[in-house]
Amino acid sequence: MTDVDRHGVGAPAPAPLPPPTRAEYCVIACAEAWRGAGEVLASPMGLVPSIGARLARRTFAPELLLTDGEAMLVDADGAVEGWLPYRQHLALAAGGRRHVMMGASQLDRYGNQNISCIGDWAQPRRQLLGVRGAPVNTLNHPTSYWVPKHSRRVFVERVDMVCGVGYDRAGGARHHRLVRVVTDLCVLDFATPDRSLRLASLHPGVTVERVREATGFALTVPDEVPCTRGPTAQELRLIREVLDPHGTRAREVPH
Repeated sequence: MTDVDRHGVGAPAPAPLPPPTRAEYCVIACAEAWRGAGEVLASPMGLVPSIGARLARRTFAPELLLTDGEAMLVDADGAVEGWLPYRQHLALAAGGRRHVMMGASQLDRYGNQNISCIGDWAQPRRQLLGVRGAPVNTLNHPTSYWVPKHSRRVFVERVDMVCGVGYDRAGGARHHRLVRVVTDLCVLDFATPDRSLRLASLHPGVTVERVREATGFALTVPDEVPCTRGPTAQELRLIREVLDPHGTRAREVPH
């Protein structure tokens, strides 16, 4: 071994990483929901949001609290950091110190969410999860949504049952705040005068027309829609080599 080889001078640069996939753009978009959140409990639901929360904790949101879903606080690798008894969990949730990213079977322009049933409540065509904790979540702390397949079946003019509470029904609840909706096509937010959904960014390869066609109501679209932020080289290596080395993210966003 020469001195040059020993000290790494002149060593070949690492091979360039393949371009980010759509799933990896979605991971970044989910992670960004917790940017600047401070010391709040992140509760991601789904593979992509979970990777996003752990990525945020490892990079730009080190104060973020993560849980194992039972009774422990954990770090981005799952190592136990502390105890989170149910009473304390409820105190965080009721006092605005939790940010959940839930799913949605239906979502309307004001962020009303349905995960309970499709069709009339008295005799539904499809029975889903049930209301669960959606009302408490949406009225008491910040909430975002993850929709792995953007379609008119999800984004509807009117939800069949209100589970998560939207801006038109919140009635000024102190901690009610809908942050963003991340889908396999784009990022949506509520930065409009009437707090209805707006197209905030497009994932690479997606057009405004495609999003409009997949949305069952008129969506607010700015004159210029930016591209969703892509992962840095560091973030991409963390996603692929540390946080999700088996590529489970592709189960939710295969293309």
